[in-house]
Amino acid sequence: MTAHLRPHDLPSLSDRLRNAQAMTPPLMCEIIEKACRRFPSLGQSERTARVMHLVEAEAWTDAALALMEFELPLWQVRRIAYDEGEWHCALSRERELPDWLDAAVEGCHGDLAIALLSACVEVLAIAVEASRPSVSSVRAAHDSLYEPVACDHFG
Repeated sequence: MTAHLRPHDLPSLSDRLRNAQAMTPPLMCEIIEKACRRFPSLGQSERTARVMHLVEAEAWTDAALALMEFELPLWQVRRIAYDEGEWHCALSRERELPDWLDAAVEGCHGDLAIALLSACVEVLAIAVEASRPSVSSVRAAHDSLYEPVACDHFG
């Protein structure tokens, strides 16, 4: 498992979730490997052991909620709704705000666990984008004639 989230992993993971018919052990392991930064760093704590036990038992919704609990500690499930054959899940940082003020992130799919994890991956993608600088950081080459000078007048 990687501890470093690569930005190019998330769009392909979103596509895999969108195109999946149902949750499978390999898909859940791929989500843990590519999207979960905190999971590998927790070692074999009680929480990671619980998630792995849920994965082995194929309790996908419980495993998705448990993963979200420690991958996104500031986010909460705002809404879960089933409409015309699809689950719609919204995650929010401010669950008590009215809908029109909240910046909830949504995921939808015919499988509840995949809908939850789709929203989770979207939140992680937003976090990766926000952490990248808007201007590239390139060091300027040092000029041999350049010499820093103090400009303050203390007199």
